[in-house]
Amino acid sequence: MNTIAIVILNYNGQPFLAKFLPTVLANTDGHTVYVADSASTDSSVSFVRTHFPTVRIIELPRNEGYAGGYNLALEHIRTNYGLPAYYVLPNSDIEVTPGWLSPVIRLMEANPNIAACQPKIRSYSEREFFEHAGAAGGFVDWLGYIFCRGRVFATFEKDQGQYDDNRPVFWATGACLFVRADVFHQVGGFDASFFAHMEEIDLCWRFQRLGYEVWTCGQSTVYHVGGGTLHKSNPHKTYLNYRNSLFMLYKNWPADVWLWPKILLRLVLDGISSILFMQLGEWADVGAILRAHFAFYGQLPTLHRQRKQLRTQQRASVKLYQYSIVWQYFLKGKKTFSEMEKG
Repeated sequence: MNTIAIVILNYNGQPFLAKFLPTVLANTDGHTVYVADSASTDSSVSFVRTHFPTVRIIELPRNEGYAGGYNLALEHIRTNYGLPAYYVLPNSDIEVTPGWLSPVIRLMEANPNIAACQPKIRSYSEREFFEHAGAAGGFVDWLGYIFCRGRVFATFEKDQGQYDDNRPVFWATGACLFVRADVFHQVGGFDASFFAHMEEIDLCWRFQRLGYEVWTCGQSTVYHVGGGTLHKSNPHKTYLNYRNSLFMLYKNWPADVWLWPKILLRLVLDGISSILFMQLGEWADVGAILRAHFAFYGQLPTLHRQRKQLRTQQRASVKLYQYSIVWQYFLKGKKTFSEMEKG
C-alpha cells in the first residue's frame, strides 16, 4: 500500500501547474503525485502529459468544484490504485517547501486519532505574513463564523514563530489538507453540495463528531497564492461563502433548542453586511447574499435529513469557540487569535 497520495485538483489552471508542480515533484519524498483534472477547457492535461510524465492524470467527466471533484478523484485512486494511508491535497496555487511532508505525517503517525492536519499557510506575495485560507489552523465561533490563528477578518499577522507549535484546531484548510484516507471515506468524503468553500470545515466538524481530532503542524510551511479559481471579491464566491456557512451551521450545530435563534441572528448579521456592500457600491455581492439565503431555504429539507442522520452517528461532543468573533474583533478591539484565545 502506498503511504501517501498527493492529489492536485485542477480546472483551467495550466499557469499554476507550470509554476508550482515542479516544486511539488521536487519534494515528494518518493510518493506518487496525481493531477485530477475537472474537464478543463485549456491545455492542462496535454501540458502535464508532455512536461511531467511521472504524474498520474485523472480525467474527471465534469467540473464539480473542490468538494465533488476531490470525491471523484479520491474514489478513483482507492478503486484503481489501492487505498493509501494519507491523502495530501495541495491547491494548484500552492508552493511547497523542502521537508513540508514529513513533519505533518510524523505528527499523524504519532497520534492515530488525528483525521486531518495542515501546515502553516503563508502568503505567496507577502511571504512573511499568514494567508487568508487557513493561516495556522482554523476555528468556528458560536454563530458559525470562521477565523484562523494568524488571520482574523482583515487582520493578517506576520509569522514570527508565534504559531510554530503543533496543536488541535477546529478545522484544517482545504488549501493544503492532509487527511487520513480511511477516515475520509468512512465519513463519506466532502459534502458535494458545497461545491467550493467551507467544505473542509464541514468535513472537519464531522470528523470530530465521530471522536477524531484535527490538528495544525507548525513545523511545516507552504505558500498560497489565493484566489486562483475565484478572486476574493468575486460575487459567486460571496454567494458560496454565505450559503455554505448556513448549510454548515444547520447541519452540524449540536443543540436543537438554540438552532433557529442562531440561524435567525446569522441572517440578520448577513443583512447588515449587505448594507456594507451597498455602501461600497458592490451590488452584485448584495444580490449574492440574497441568492445565498434563498438557496439555504430551498435546501432545508435535505439539510434537515442530513442533520438527523449526523445526530444518530455522533459519538463525541464538539467544542466551538465560546465567544463571538464579531463582538471580540469589532467591539472589543481584539485583532489577533492570541488576544481572542484569552476570552
